[in-house]
Amino acid sequence: MKVSNPKSIDRVLATLIQELGLGPRIKQLKVLDVWVEAVGEQIAKVTRPDRIERGKLIVHVKKAPWRNELIFLKKDIIAKLNRILGEEIVKEIIFR
Repeated sequence: MKVSNPKSIDRVLATLIQELGLGPRIKQLKVLDVWVEAVGEQIAKVTRPDRIERGKLIVHVKKAPWRNELIFLKKDIIAKLNRILGEEIVKEIIFR
């Protein structure tokens, strides 16, 4: 059987993602991928981004003193994450 109109896999996947409405969720999940880049190695060693839902990023912190420090840095971290992502994805961070 001969295919008359071949499409690249990236176009097929992009169409599928759009049809399923997964685009916004995929953008949110990119936050987890860029966490180390946004916060640096030192903070990344004591934190673990867990999930993001409706713009709220949940981050687990290993030690209470770090949690307190990160609360003061929250606005800067949000701004850096959104700058890396190219749009406002993260609206709030909850450190636990």
